[in-house]
Amino acid sequence: MRKNILIGIVLLFSAFSYSQKEIYELRTYELNFDKSVNILYDYIEKALIPALNKKEIYNIGVFEEIGDALPKKLYLFIPYKGINDYYEVVEGLKIDKDFEEASNTYMKTFPYDFPFLRYETSLFIAFEGLPKLIKPSEESTVFELRTYEGYNEDALNRKIKMFNESEFKIFEDVGLHSVFFGEKIAGPQMPCLTYMIAFKDMEERNANWEKFGPHPEWQRIVGMPEYENTVSNIYRVFLKPLSFSKL
Repeated sequence: MRKNILIGIVLLFSAFSYSQKEIYELRTYELNFDKSVNILYDYIEKALIPALNKKEIYNIGVFEEIGDALPKKLYLFIPYKGINDYYEVVEGLKIDKDFEEASNTYMKTFPYDFPFLRYETSLFIAFEGLPKLIKPSEESTVFELRTYEGYNEDALNRKIKMFNESEFKIFEDVGLHSVFFGEKIAGPQMPCLTYMIAFKDMEERNANWEKFGPHPEWQRIVGMPEYENTVSNIYRVFLKPLSFSKL
């Protein structure tokens, strides 16, 4: 009997801990070359963000890539308090009359005028060491989005441990300003993790990254056997917030 009670307490604590980690949705819209993007911008700014705010979903980020890369992409970041909130929001938008009215132009736009063909979406669960996002300084103009692939789940778990136990402190020390860290639980490139860091400008970004390699803690952990072969590929993109982004 006592054993069953203890097991129940452990499971309850585990569920509680899991529920304290935010869930992140990251959408990537690949935009059509010859179509106006204003339809999508208006939908996000005037329909989707207000509808999410009604559900107490805030700190929604809207970004585009820095530079002239083609095809042009738009990135939409939505933080949820937990997986239940994600489900409730998805279902709630289907019956939200205000959202339906505000998004009417977007929903009724003819296919040949639509600004994108499809969007790709991924879901992440926040790291234990950073269970909630950190809203960046209002002076931030450069956001660096990085994805680390692991060759298998064990490699990814060891890299996440590396962040939780050591790298977060290094980031703080050298000025790599964390916004969010998430383990991907649905989407392409799995197994992988994705994180976002923010800077005032590219000069600050370059100067602070240069401090990372020589940091004593990084020098201590980089050669540890338990962290060997944790990252098989790294993808990086630089983003800037749109005028109506909340990050």
